[in-house]
Amino acid sequence: MPEVIFPGPEGRLEGRYHPQKDRDAPIAIVLHPHPQFGGTMNNKVVYNLHYAFYNMGFTVLRFNFRGVGRSQGEYDQGVGELSDAASALDYLQSMNQNSKHCWVAGFSFGAWIGMQLLMRRPEITGFVSVSPPANMYDFSFLAPCPSSGLIINGAADRVAPPADTRALVSKLHEQKGIQITHEEVEGSGHFFEEPHMETLMDSVSTYVKRRLTENTR
Repeated sequence: MPEVIFPGPEGRLEGRYHPQKDRDAPIAIVLHPHPQFGGTMNNKVVYNLHYAFYNMGFTVLRFNFRGVGRSQGEYDQGVGELSDAASALDYLQSMNQNSKHCWVAGFSFGAWIGMQLLMRRPEITGFVSVSPPANMYDFSFLAPCPSSGLIINGAADRVAPPADTRALVSKLHEQKGIQITHEEVEGSGHFFEEPHMETLMDSVSTYVKRRLTENTR
């Protein structure tokens, strides 16, 4: 797993970059949970998402937001973290200019950042949001949501209650032209402790593989 250091808005950002041999491979970035609550790119959900995308033929980058690990800068309430994610996507695209598909996946705080990135970058063709904290952050910027995607959460999540996630999904369902797929993993909490991690990764892989064959927005 090659370690990479690339330029971010506040200095260096530390990442793990996993390229495919195929020059046309789809690309994906994976965003980690809240930096102030122990979130790093080595979080289990983030790590497993990274490998799920890689095993589906994606060139994948995950990285530490500013102030985490060897990434420079300090926590910036999500504003700077969104800029970090944009820099990560710039870096990934600069190395993979022939890629036709671009995905963003995020877990918890990372899901919130990922969906904001979606609004800024029309080239993103799909997203996976795991445990989006709709109770803590405002997702009303998704108007309209520019791309179809998967929102998946644990039915027993106490950090981001399922009712708030369902309310977010129902708002997005009202929009035309995009399709939001929503799944709840029965019995799982916020962090998809075993045995729920396997269920999560199966759901993500099934969804992404289906979307890649459909070639839709």
